[in-house]
Amino acid sequence: MEIRKNVAPEFVLGSGALDLVGRYANNFAAQRALVVTDPGVIAAGWTGLVVAALGRSGVASAIFAEVSPNPREAQVMRGAEVFDKEGADVIVAVGGGSPMDCAKGIGIVASSGEHILSFEGIDKVRIPGPPLICIPTTAGSSADVSQFAIINDTARNVKIAVISKAMVPDAALIDPRTTTTMPASLTAATGIDALVHAIEAYVSTASSPVTDLHALEAVRRISANLVAAIRYPDALAYRDSMTLGSMLAGLAFSNASLGMVHAMAHSLGGFLDLPHGVCNALLLEHVVAFNFDGAAERYAALAQAFGVDVAGKPVAGQKKLFVEALHALRLQVDLGHGLAELGVKEADIPQLARNAFADPCLVTNPVQPTLADIEQTYERALETR
Repeated sequence: MEIRKNVAPEFVLGSGALDLVGRYANNFAAQRALVVTDPGVIAAGWTGLVVAALGRSGVASAIFAEVSPNPREAQVMRGAEVFDKEGADVIVAVGGGSPMDCAKGIGIVASSGEHILSFEGIDKVRIPGPPLICIPTTAGSSADVSQFAIINDTARNVKIAVISKAMVPDAALIDPRTTTTMPASLTAATGIDALVHAIEAYVSTASSPVTDLHALEAVRRISANLVAAIRYPDALAYRDSMTLGSMLAGLAFSNASLGMVHAMAHSLGGFLDLPHGVCNALLLEHVVAFNFDGAAERYAALAQAFGVDVAGKPVAGQKKLFVEALHALRLQVDLGHGLAELGVKEADIPQLARNAFADPCLVTNPVQPTLADIEQTYERALETR
């Protein structure tokens, strides 16, 4: 067995996990928390519950909610200023991937005094941030358990990846109740994002027996529960399975990395400010079709975990069945459109492909694409419905 390093935070999973935030803040001897969130999470009521729970444990709070989808470098820098001004000594992120990624960035900027963009790449963080507690309100990004933070560089119109064990939160409080207020469209997009995490981790060239276990179980749970979670948003049984599936997918990709879907989705999100989960959903089947022959046994195992019987079929038949199943799921969750409907134009493709080609996620893709391969994959996703 090849030697592999694995990182994970301490995590609590289950209804009521949010209520433990004060206890965890006390574990870090915190006096004042910077609560990083966004307006939607505040409106849903979760931020208020977190602030109240902190208060009951004697921890004061300041709220930083200047976080947009696809968080910008300026938002990170502003958050670090607020952290210092408020005299905070712990960060609590409440929300989806955007507040959590922003919170990770705020922490390392606050501790180092450097600009967030200087940390782009792998293992560039020399000084860890202050204690970070993450409370996810979506079942998808898995930023609460991963060593990744994705930030928009608005000058270059690209998303940068900060990848470091310093990005792993100190604690993740994963409470399925917080996901019940997601609209159906967000449940769909974040659920597909989690599915892509698991699929890409399993076929990654950096996969391992540990990440394989997490990835396959994530695919089983997400494929079996996503549609029901959308249809019955208040049914905690489905939310429980989705939050567990998302967490497992996060542990898988955090340690095995990702691939071509994420490289291309990061490019789209940075260039055109598009929703990350939606980009992943519209690209997934096309990337699987491109990659399949280069990792056929692995994709066959993923298809079986997804519930597609590919046993005894030739590779071409296995690929067809799995791609069709992924396409059908996309239609079921109401993402039945192509990239063109998001405003992507054919003229954008060369630049999008160049940005994707430079993304670090491409390093562990099972097939190394050419620039032309990436352009052709974008073209296929442009109009596919």
